[in-house]
Amino acid sequence: MATFTPDMQPVEESRDKGLKTGALGLVSSIVIGVASVAPAYSLAATLFFVVAAVGLKSPLIAVLAFVPMLLCSIGFSELNKADPDCGTTFIWGTRAFGPAAGWAGGWATVAADILVMASLAQVAGQYGFFLFQGPNSSIGANASSGWVLLVGVLWISAMTYICYRGIEVSARFQRVLLSIEVIMLMVLSVTALVKVYVSNPPGAVHPSFSWLSPAHLPLSAFVSGIILMLFIYWGWDTALSVNEETADKSRTPGRAGIISTILLLVTYGIVIVAVQSFAGVGATGVGLTNPAHQFDVLSVTGSAIFGSSGVGAVFSRLLILMVLSSAAASTQTTILPAARTALSMAAYRALPQQFAKINPRYQTPTVSTIVVGVIAVALYIPLNFISGGNPIADAVTAIGLYIAFYYGLAAFSCVWYYRSTLMNSARDLWMRGILPLAGGLIMYAAGLYSLQSDWVASNSYTSWTVPGLQWQIGGIFIIAALAALAGVISFIFMRVTAPAFFRRQTLSRETAVRIPEMEL
Repeated sequence: MATFTPDMQPVEESRDKGLKTGALGLVSSIVIGVASVAPAYSLAATLFFVVAAVGLKSPLIAVLAFVPMLLCSIGFSELNKADPDCGTTFIWGTRAFGPAAGWAGGWATVAADILVMASLAQVAGQYGFFLFQGPNSSIGANASSGWVLLVGVLWISAMTYICYRGIEVSARFQRVLLSIEVIMLMVLSVTALVKVYVSNPPGAVHPSFSWLSPAHLPLSAFVSGIILMLFIYWGWDTALSVNEETADKSRTPGRAGIISTILLLVTYGIVIVAVQSFAGVGATGVGLTNPAHQFDVLSVTGSAIFGSSGVGAVFSRLLILMVLSSAAASTQTTILPAARTALSMAAYRALPQQFAKINPRYQTPTVSTIVVGVIAVALYIPLNFISGGNPIADAVTAIGLYIAFYYGLAAFSCVWYYRSTLMNSARDLWMRGILPLAGGLIMYAAGLYSLQSDWVASNSYTSWTVPGLQWQIGGIFIIAALAALAGVISFIFMRVTAPAFFRRQTLSRETAVRIPEMEL
């Protein structure tokens, strides 16, 4: 039941679910939070589109997109102090607004994680061939190749197994992958800036404070850039999803989430300024708006920065390893929150009870981890063969709506959850009220904008024409709608077959955390 601290802040009672408690410290939590975002992969896949929208103003957009993420991370942190449950948005949304809202938040979390897995696996498959066959690998260049698909499927399977084996194994693996990623990003940035000032390569532009000014930036371009940049910050909440496996679980995960967003801002700021300075924003050569490398600006730009001979060739290969490790890290840390959200939902009877089983040896979710991996593979295979694999790119964009929804829901839940104590102090008013509310409003505004933008067929790589009406609907909207439809069907199924959760009999504001069944 709910208890209260001396300063009258609501705190929920929490009991062990069977996960391995105290396995992660602050550093490991931060590593998981940052690695889940996959900075190198996110930049490689997104920077072309951001620069195409806002030109040299991309550093400004990176800073502004950080703001709602930071505000939402504050809301996550404050809610985690009261209720450190691995279900995060599902739990908090249910306690604040009821079963329907909480269930939708949980579904959005899982849907976003699964939808992005195909892209991560595809990148891992491509870069595996680039690493061993060189950047000119014909197999790696063909994103929908059967060989790339096979490696991608094996990659998802391997990451699923690591997640199954235990959170400590996952954390150690993440440290190695993230170290490679961050070191190479910094080496790339320093080398690029040195060459800009020493050799002034063709197309290079010296950094300017005007890049941080909104002057002469059209509103439509500004909004489009912000929405694109939100994606490259998404994922830090994994640090909160492993809260029950973290030492000092009411404080450490929240701090890790906030620190992760700040570290991401610093990383993105340095890399974007350096790469933009070296390559410029032209549409030819290594220019950042050259459509020939719209899905991977880092490897092309990196090859130009390091060169193709001697030490430069070694660094170019290391750059490929960096993007590969980034996609690998994110694949693994995407499975973690999806499995733990499903675990928590099952523990409160919002999903079938099988999803609540815990392995007694590894102390990890069993069925939920395996099912997330299986669904990701089952989705990746058909998407790879439809329209030349283009739906995979649309699926990545479609998750923007789900990110905005569940981040915003958590932020609003924070405000509503603490509503009776907001006036206790200025700190409570700002940290539990004003700042999370602002973050939620920005997220929902971005989500609504992206919804109408996703409908337009020209904004997607695939489209569908409505028979008889001749309406062309963008593939992004179709994928988001199909994921929502699957959620509605699942919601109805659970509401009919297991109504206890929806009647508030298993989870309410006063309900203590339930213990899932241990798998024998």
